[in-house]
Amino acid sequence: MLPLSHDEVVHGKGSLLAKMPGDHWQKRANLRALYAYMWAHPGKKLLFMGGEFAQEREWSSEGSLDWHLLERPEHSGVQSLVRDLNTHYRAEPALWELDFDPAGFRWLEPNDAAANVVAFMRLPRDGGRPVVCLLNLSPLPRSRYRVGLPRAGRWQELVNTDSEFYGGSGVGNMGGVTAENKPWHDQPYSAELTLPPLGAVWLIPSS
Repeated sequence: MLPLSHDEVVHGKGSLLAKMPGDHWQKRANLRALYAYMWAHPGKKLLFMGGEFAQEREWSSEGSLDWHLLERPEHSGVQSLVRDLNTHYRAEPALWELDFDPAGFRWLEPNDAAANVVAFMRLPRDGGRPVVCLLNLSPLPRSRYRVGLPRAGRWQELVNTDSEFYGGSGVGNMGGVTAENKPWHDQPYSAELTLPPLGAVWLIPSS
């Protein structure tokens, strides 16, 4: 289980958004990256009410959620991201089919502490479509960052938490990247891409 339950946001602990470091923009970017990491990581997800739209104040049983925050693009953007993560999760067997089998997960880059970047791959049964997740946990964008890929050809940017649609700054890869015949990260192919600041990117093969 990967729970972010009511226990995280009561009794003086503050909301998930309030726990994030940085200024207001960085807090929201960190929260979006956390969700994309959580959805891509093995395990069943649990998100407590209010987290899906970046509730600002601590949850209280004495009142309703602050639904009025959805009038602000930065909060409706987080809600849109959670909706899209759920949609992609259902559509991509790599994200759940081998949840409890080591064959369903493979590290690509676990050691790049200098750049604050981690990358891993989720794999379904029988050689199906993989999902590659990259996280840049630095407030600086990373350009020309090379990642190993198991297949040649075009890879679609399935998720980019820095999309303007989600309240981000719009740093990305124009919808995708093309893998070249250059081994990297113990994979036969690789591609250079731009990693947004405090952001997560998911890649899937286009075909």
